[in-house]
Amino acid sequence: NRLSLSGCPPPRKFDHHRQRQPSLSSEFREYGFDAFYCQPGIAGAHEKGGVEGEVGWFRRNRLSPMPVAECLGELNDRIREWEAWDDRRRINDRIRTIGQDFTDEQPFLAPLPGEVFDPGLVLTPRVDRSSMITVRMVKYSVPARLIGRRVRVSLRASEVVVFDGRAVAARHQRIVAKNGQSVQLDHYLEVLKAKPGALPGSTALARARESGAFTSAHEAFWAASRRVNGDADGTRELIDVLLLHRSMDPGDIQAGIAAALGVGAVGADVVAVEARRHASNIPAGGPGSDSHPGAHVEVNVQRVVSLTQRRLMDPAAVIAGLPPDTRPMPSISAYDELLAKRTHTEGTVSKENIS
Repeated sequence: NRLSLSGCPPPRKFDHHRQRQPSLSSEFREYGFDAFYCQPGIAGAHEKGGVEGEVGWFRRNRLSPMPVAECLGELNDRIREWEAWDDRRRINDRIRTIGQDFTDEQPFLAPLPGEVFDPGLVLTPRVDRSSMITVRMVKYSVPARLIGRRVRVSLRASEVVVFDGRAVAARHQRIVAKNGQSVQLDHYLEVLKAKPGALPGSTALARARESGAFTSAHEAFWAASRRVNGDADGTRELIDVLLLHRSMDPGDIQAGIAAALGVGAVGADVVAVEARRHASNIPAGGPGSDSHPGAHVEVNVQRVVSLTQRRLMDPAAVIAGLPPDTRPMPSISAYDELLAKRTHTEGTVSKENIS
């Protein structure tokens, strides 16, 4: 370009066309936007209409002082609430609210696309033998079943989403620092169940403890399960409990663990039963009870109780309403007699064969 006598490039005539990034162009095509670029500064102030004024109003009334949030998702939830409030707001002295005006205008707008637009950068890394993918020099874990395969990754501003076909296989908060790692314990549960001895020293368990996903309730269940079932089988019971998080609410599982520990039945099946009972929220009078508020209802809820505690008349068994078990302990003396007769008979046969 030629320079003017003052050393600055000559002023370029303004036009309303710009060279857009491919991702922005694809978003415009997805939603049917017709882009119109305004002049910057005061020269183009008249081209923006009331957009700049409304943006300024929102900034002054909603974003001042600057809001503090744990993550971008929390901030987005707040903005959605503020937008709902704005639907009930009236601009100046208008009779109708913003939401009412939009309801009248909406039929004249083009329909939204059937699928949600993905604003991320699409990548296809390969899953290594450690069930990790590398995205921009950062490692993220994925389910172990994807080892050796290429997966589709959507690299977004604040998160990394991994797809297995059209289903979401993993979701991580994006890490900016190079050579970082984001590991989730859930991605390795099937492997750890086959090798339970690897769980105590695994990186996935350490990260789960740091993030709070592996709670004190899980620790207590694991310790009790290992005392009763041994290290290997006790760890497998814990892994079965962790697998319940894929289909059940964490709060229900916490309640199930507490109930199982309360009766001394440290098994994943007991935790699942109690968690489903907590999720169903059965009233105190049982299903279908018609008790009105304030009425006294007798608590008659059956609970899972271990047979050992029932035999020993543990207080938990009494609370559950189980009668005392007065039957004698089983004996295997009769089987010992059969074993002795079998040994004697085998010895006699062998002597006859020798003779």
